[in-house]
This record gives sequence, C-alpha cells and structure tokens, in this order.
Amino acid sequence: MKIIAIALFVLTYALLLIFPKIRAYIALASAAIFVTLGILPLGKVFTTVDWNVILMIAGTMGIVSLFIESKMPALLADVIIEKTPNVKWAIISLALFAGIISAFVDNVATVLMVAPVALTIAKKLKISPVPSIIAIAISSNLQGAATLVGDTTAILLGGHANLNFLDFFFFNGRIGMFWIVQAAAVSSTFILMYLFRKEKQPVTAMKRTVVEDYFPSVLLIGMIVLLILASFLPNMPRTINGIICVGLFFIGLIVNFIKTRNIKVFSKAFGEIDYFTILLLSGLFIVVGGITEAGVVKDISNIFVKVSGDNLFVIYTLITWASVFFSAFIDNIPYVATMLPVVAGIASILGIEPYILYFGLLSGATLGGNLTPIGASANITALGILRKDGYEVSAKDFKL
Repeated sequence: MKIIAIALFVLTYALLLIFPKIRAYIALASAAIFVTLGILPLGKVFTTVDWNVILMIAGTMGIVSLFIESKMPALLADVIIEKTPNVKWAIISLALFAGIISAFVDNVATVLMVAPVALTIAKKLKISPVPSIIAIAISSNLQGAATLVGDTTAILLGGHANLNFLDFFFFNGRIGMFWIVQAAAVSSTFILMYLFRKEKQPVTAMKRTVVEDYFPSVLLIGMIVLLILASFLPNMPRTINGIICVGLFFIGLIVNFIKTRNIKVFSKAFGEIDYFTILLLSGLFIVVGGITEAGVVKDISNIFVKVSGDNLFVIYTLITWASVFFSAFIDNIPYVATMLPVVAGIASILGIEPYILYFGLLSGATLGGNLTPIGASANITALGILRKDGYEVSAKDFKL
C-alpha cells in the first residue's frame, strides 16, 4: 500500500505542475482515489482537512474584497503620493506601502490595489512601469510571511503548528517572524534607492480617491484585533481564527446589504472568494493525510535526518534552501502543505521542538517565490497587469 501511495503522490504532483489551471480538480481527484483505495480511511477524511485554515482563507478573502471595494487602499496610496518629492521616492513608498498592506491582506489583492497607482504615475511621466510594479509584487511577497494572515502559506503554518496571531511577533520570549521580515524590508529599501537613483522626475499630486464606506476598514482592523484577543483567551476552539474571519465577513455583508438594499452584494462578495485555492487545499490536506497514514511522511523525514547526519543546522539549511529552490518554480501552497508534516516528522525523530524548522520552511518558500516570474501568484498578477498595458516581461527583465 505504501508503494501505491508514493506512486499516486508523485503522479499528483507531476500533474499539478503540468496542468496548473486545473490543480484544484487534480488534488480533489487524487484525494478521492486515496480514500477509495482505503489508504486514508473514510472516517478520517473530515478531521484531516484543517477547517481553521479553510475558514480563515475564505473569511479573509471576503473581508479584503469589501476593503478593496471601499477604495480605502486607493486613498491611502494617493496620500502617499502627495508626500513624495519625485518618482524614486514615489516608487519606494508604494513598494513599502504594498508590503505593509500585504502583511494583513493577501498578496494578490495587494498587487491589484497598488499596481494601478504605479501604472498611472508611469503614464503621466511617460516612463516604463515595469520596474516599479515588479518592486511592488516582490515587496508584497516578502511581507506575506510577516503575520498569521499575510499569506496562505502563513495561514497553513499557523493552522498546522497551532500558532496564534501574536506568535508571529514574539515567540517563546524571542522576536518573531514579523520583525525579521521588517529588517529585510529596511534592507530592501536601500536596494530600491540604488535601483531607482536616476528617477528624479517630480511627481504631481493625483486627485484623491473618495471613500464613501469606512466600515470595511473597521472590519479589517477588527479582524486583526480579535485575532490578537483570541490568542489570550484559554480553551478556545481550534477553529476560532476561522470563525472570527468568517463571522466578520458575514457582518460586513449584512451591513452592506442594509445600506444598499441590493441582494447582489452577496453574490458579488462571494464571487471574490478564491474557491479554486480552497478546493486545492482541501484536496491536498486529504492527499497529505493519505501519505502520512501510509507512513510515507515518516520515511521522507528519516531520509532528511540521515542525509544531514542528525545535525540541526544542516537540516535547517537543507529545508530552507530546498524551499527557496522549489518555490521558485512551483506554487508554494502545495509545497508548504506537503512539507509541514515532513518537518514535524523530522523534529520528532530528533526529539526537538519543530518551530525553528517550520519558520525555515516558511522563509524559504517566501523567498523562492521572488526568484522567477512564475514563483508566486503576486508575480503572475503583476505581469498580467503589465501585459494588459502592452508590456511583456521576460525572466531576464524580472531579475533586473
């Protein structure tokens, strides 16, 4: 049965790489086969899926859609532009702004919010928007690992390791992932200053976007506050973070309906949720549960330990840089979903806490997404925006 599980798992990953547009259906079909063959007992299917992660992703996406629709991000971008003296600082400010937003909002949504502002500036000044939009995409990717809700991979880690919102700020009495990411953001600012050192054209203030509904902003802030409060309360259900996100999303929908008296607000908001990603993750949870049940994850963990010679530093380095490499070419969501139980298995064999390896996995997967145009969804979205405006970006252009 173990050989069948390995073969099915390898085939699943190969198909995910070959047919990225139907990844969700491939994952669900593979999950169904795992259950049908009895590799994963039917009774364990429901508990194998991490419902906290699923609910958090759905709820966060819904709240973000309302936040974008309110035009608050566009207004914030306009204010930033007003305060900048030239193109160099406008681009740097937008990239940093995208990073801050992306720490709490999905990376793709962040690019969709901020990139059009950079595009408008470039058109006014008759310069190429390619470097600025790539900078925005990369900044969004990096900050996705800063908080529990910054990116799907962070949500996956939080769900698997039972981490709360504050654990990304301070963990076991030490500085957390958030501050490491901010240190990287500061370093990247100097790089951006060098790359755009010649862009000194003055920037004319843009007409401010008018925000008519501030309630979605309250919802987004409320989500963060409630996630923090939930981390202090004992004996909370495992799905508490997901319940908070979905609950606030429904409150936002109801308030929006009361204001507009238009039933279409429900279909529009639900339409903004990325069901493809949710179905993909649901299928992957079952697939990974299947190979875990078959003992494959334990075998992979043993291989890592054997190759590294039981050396924690070597294992950490191997996991981190392997994650950088693989995430440069494949979507980091299925990669992280698969590797989390492997990392837990390695830690169990070594008799250590797995958290250092967890954060190494997240760091590598986040960094790797910036190496190629296809390494992260935010990159693909940014290049799509440029393509619509007549700019084709090659892998060489992306690196520059």
